[in-house]
Amino acid sequence: MAATNFRDYYALLGVNKNASADDVKKAYRRLARKYHPDLNPGDKTAEAKFKEITEANEVLSDVDKRSQYDRFGQYWKQSEQPRTNTRSNGTTPGNNPPSDFNTVDFGQYNNFDDFVNELLGRFNNPSNSNPTGTKNGADVTPNSSTSGSGNVGGDREATISLSLTEAYKGVQKSFNLGNETIKVRIPGGAKAGSRIRVRGKGNVNTYNKQRGDLYLTVELQQHPFFRLDGEQLICEVPVTPDEAVLGAQIEIPTPDGMVTVNVPAGVQSGQSLRLRGKGWANPRGERGDQLAKIIIATPKNISSAERELYEKIRTARTSNPRNHFNQVNL
Repeated sequence: MAATNFRDYYALLGVNKNASADDVKKAYRRLARKYHPDLNPGDKTAEAKFKEITEANEVLSDVDKRSQYDRFGQYWKQSEQPRTNTRSNGTTPGNNPPSDFNTVDFGQYNNFDDFVNELLGRFNNPSNSNPTGTKNGADVTPNSSTSGSGNVGGDREATISLSLTEAYKGVQKSFNLGNETIKVRIPGGAKAGSRIRVRGKGNVNTYNKQRGDLYLTVELQQHPFFRLDGEQLICEVPVTPDEAVLGAQIEIPTPDGMVTVNVPAGVQSGQSLRLRGKGWANPRGERGDQLAKIIIATPKNISSAERELYEKIRTARTSNPRNHFNQVNL
C-alpha cells in the first residue's frame, strides 16, 4: 500500500487505538447505518465513505490484521509477506537501508519504529519530541510514542484534559508546542477518547521534510455532580423518606439549568428518572437523556416533633419489607 493511499482506520471509525472489538463493531454499525448506499441512493460520497469504513472494520475486527496494522502502520500489508533471511536487493538485516518499500521483509522488525530507525538511520531524533507545557488552562500530556498515521515519524499524539463543562460547551485551548504557541478549538460534545486532529502541527518528517499532524486524545475530568455514559448524563438525586412515600415535585440541575421533575409516590432507592433531551449532544447535535438516580436520604438529626410523627408511623405501619426473609435459605 503506498503511503499516499494510507487510511487511518481508527480515525475513519472514530475510535481510539485502545478500542475493544465490541467498540469497533458498534462504531462500524453506527456509521454503516449512516452511509449505506441503500439509504443514500445516488450519493457517491456516501458510497465511498461506506467502502472506507467497511475496509477499516475488516482490518480492525481481525485480530491478526489489526496487530500487523498497529505494528507497521501504512506498511502493514507488506508485513504479511513471508519472512526471508535476505531482502530482495540481496542485503541482510543491518546492511544499508532498503530503497524500495515494496520489497522490504517486514518480518525481521519487531515494530514499525524499528523499520523507520533503520530506514532513516536515526535512533534518538530530537524532532520526535512531543508537545509539552500548558497555557491558558490547557492540560496537555505527551503520549509515550509517535503515531504512524500516514507520515513516517511525522505525526505525534498527546492527551488533553478537559473539564466536563469545557467538553460539553466546547472550548478554545492554547498551549506551547516547542517554540510556538498553538490554539486548538475543541467542539462541543467531545467525550473521553475523542481525537482532535491539528493539521501541520506534528513532527518534521525526516523522509519528506514535511510536518505531520498532531492528534489530541480527550480525557475528561471528574465532575462533582454529573457523570457521562455515552450520550447520557448520570446524576444522583437525594429525596427524603416522605417524598419517596408520598411523591413530590423537586428541582434537578441539568446542563440547561434547573428543571422541575415529578417524583412518583412509592419510588424506590436506586430507581432512575429519565429527563429526555437533557443529556450529551452527539456530533449531529442530537441530545441524549439525563438519568437522575434516586437516593433516599435518611435524616440523621430530627426534631422532637418529627420523631413523634415517625413513632406514630412505625406504630401504624402495615407493610414489612422483610416478610420474605423467612423463605430465604442457603
